[in-house]
Order: sequence, then structure tokens, then C-alpha cells
Amino acid sequence: MIIRPKIRGFICTTAHPEGCAKSVAEQIQYVKACGRFDGPRNVLVIGASTGYGLASRIAATYGCHAKTIGVFFEKEADEKRTASPGWYNTAAFEKQAHLDGFYAKSINGDAYSQSIKDAVMDLIRRDLQQVDLVIYSLASPRRVHPVTGQIYSSALKPIGQPFVGKTVDAFRGEVKDVTIEPANEEEIANTIAVMGGEDWEMWIDQLASENLLAPNVKTVAYSYIGPVLTHAVYKNGTIGKAKEHLKATADKLQGKLAALHGEAIVSVDKAVVTQASAAIPVVPLYMSILFKLMKEKGTHEGCIEQMDRLFREHLYAPHPPARDKDGFIRVDDLEMEQDIQRKIEEIWPQVTTENVKSLTDLDGYCDEFYRLFGFNIDGVNYDAEVDPVVKIPSI
Repeated sequence: MIIRPKIRGFICTTAHPEGCAKSVAEQIQYVKACGRFDGPRNVLVIGASTGYGLASRIAATYGCHAKTIGVFFEKEADEKRTASPGWYNTAAFEKQAHLDGFYAKSINGDAYSQSIKDAVMDLIRRDLQQVDLVIYSLASPRRVHPVTGQIYSSALKPIGQPFVGKTVDAFRGEVKDVTIEPANEEEIANTIAVMGGEDWEMWIDQLASENLLAPNVKTVAYSYIGPVLTHAVYKNGTIGKAKEHLKATADKLQGKLAALHGEAIVSVDKAVVTQASAAIPVVPLYMSILFKLMKEKGTHEGCIEQMDRLFREHLYAPHPPARDKDGFIRVDDLEMEQDIQRKIEEIWPQVTTENVKSLTDLDGYCDEFYRLFGFNIDGVNYDAEVDPVVKIPSI
């Protein structure tokens, strides 16, 4: 079939296998060009098929030749629809990793479930014996608790009072006012249950209890803080409460890993276009301004550049830079530079529908969104027929 992007709201319902494969190849080439470094040997990536999780897997494989197991929940193609982009990403990654002689296996299913946890434990025990790095990079709007069976759904809302501000409909180029009503206590609790640290702790507890964590193990979860401009709907909103729980979980895990001389770390990363971030009001407009300024300064980064830098300069550097006062690794340092944030504050009140294309990099934002699904990738013929059915070698 000929595959075109089909946008509905803030999601794309199609993905292009060759475009996704080319995107993965570009990320692999970036890491290879940066050279080899000493890092982990056996890596588990929970949430491994897109964004920071995929970039982490590529950085570990091609930066330090680690063996990796990836866990994700993606959809295979059928006679009516394409596979999800994460499926195509993983198929391309595994195919190339195997050609290059690297161990890479994947498990597809609900990472919150006990059955998937057990399957991963069995695979580690059989193939790797132990892991020395666990990346936790799940992004889901919904979670079924593996013990109680309760279903939680997250909410992207402010807390305490309504948020009144502006946002952009990226694909129509319309800047408009937005009002978001505050979350109630149940919505706050549900968001923490989905996006907080409980599941991360469950993974680490089971790995530890089954003796699958190596000495000096590291486990890393990803977070975002952002500028004051987005705090009402992010840092001080329901997501922020979940991220506070994530950090508290890291502090708890730090104590649990002490006997192994291990570490539990939260890395605060830069704003990037993801399916999740596209759904948060205000954030797409903020990112469109941010991208323009960072590109002008030559400091703009995507997921692979940040994860490669996280591994080389922080997690496995002989002399890593100091963490911030709260113990976070800050890979968002280039985003949060004072001159960048000052200019964003100056531009923000000026943006209207009429000038959004000139004051921001809205086209660049949209381009990065399309790239998530394998579209707008240089060197891919989107007018050609392509088979949407692609197999992941290890599944």
C-alpha cells in the first residue's frame, strides 16, 4: 500500500515502515560517529520502542556494545492498518543490531502486568544472568494495577485553580486561548498511579528478589521540569505530582540498592516532540519557540543526542558533572540556559496566529511530529508501494 500520514487531533494513526527504519538508522549512525565508550554490558529498557527509551537502547548498543532487552506495548500491522511506529522502530533496530553482531531481544506486552514482568525475568535469567542498567521510560495514559486490577487513567490538568493561557493548534497554525479546569483529588491520585514511581519500584524489587541485578547496577527514570511558563500545567500540575513521586521513588530505591552499591537516578531531559507532549496544552507553542532559538544558537537536540550525552557525560563518565541540589541529572541544561528562557519570555506574549510562523519554528515542530511516525524522512519515497507487515526478529 501507499502510506500517508493521517492526523487526528494530536495523534497520527498511520506509520511508515521505511521511514521509521531510516530514522533508526540515522540514530545508530549518530552514536557510532561519536565513538565507543565504557558503559553497561547488559541493559533492560522498559519502554524501549520510541523516544528516550529507543534512544537509550541505541546508545547502549552502539556506544558501548551492550546486550539489550526491550519491553514495550506496540501493535503489529494487519490487513486494515499499519503497525505502530514503535513496532517498526524496534523491527529496524533489531534487524540492524543482529546484522552487526549484537544481542537484542524484545518482549511486547503491558509492562505494568505481572505476566510481562515474569517473562522478562525468565529471559534475563536465561540469556544474561544479570543486568547492570535498567532504564525506566514508560509513557502511557492508562495503567491496570497488577495486584488489585484497578484501572487508572492519568489527567493533564492544573491543581488548585483553572489554568488560563494560550496554546497552538500546530497543524492549523492557530494560536488560541485555552482554559483547563483543575484536577480533583481522584484525578491527581490516578495520575500518580500511572506516571509515578510505583511500577518502577515493582520492577526493581522483583529483579532484586530474583538476583537479576548486577553489582554496581544503575537504574534511571526520565523526567521533565521545564520553565515557569509551563509550570501550571506541568511541574505544578498533575504530571508534576507524578514526577515528584518518581523522584521520591528514586530516593527509596537508592536505599534498597545500597547492598549492591547501586544507584537509582532521575534524569531531567529537554522538551522534545512526543505523542505524549503533543497532548499537553501550552507545551507545543513553548517548544516551537524553544526550537527556533536553540537552532539559531546551535544547541538544539533530539532524543538520541541527549541520551548519548547522558550516557557518555553523566552516567558513565570518569568525572561526571555535579547533579543539581535535588540530586537530578540535568540533560535539559541547554534548554534552561538563561538567555534562551529570557528570549522565550519576551516572544511568548507577542505570538498570534498571524505571526506564529515567523516568531516560532512551528514548521520544525510539525516536522518532528511527522518524523515520529516515519514521515518527512529524507531519502524515503513516500509515493512508492510498501508492505506494512514487518516482523520483529525476536518476537
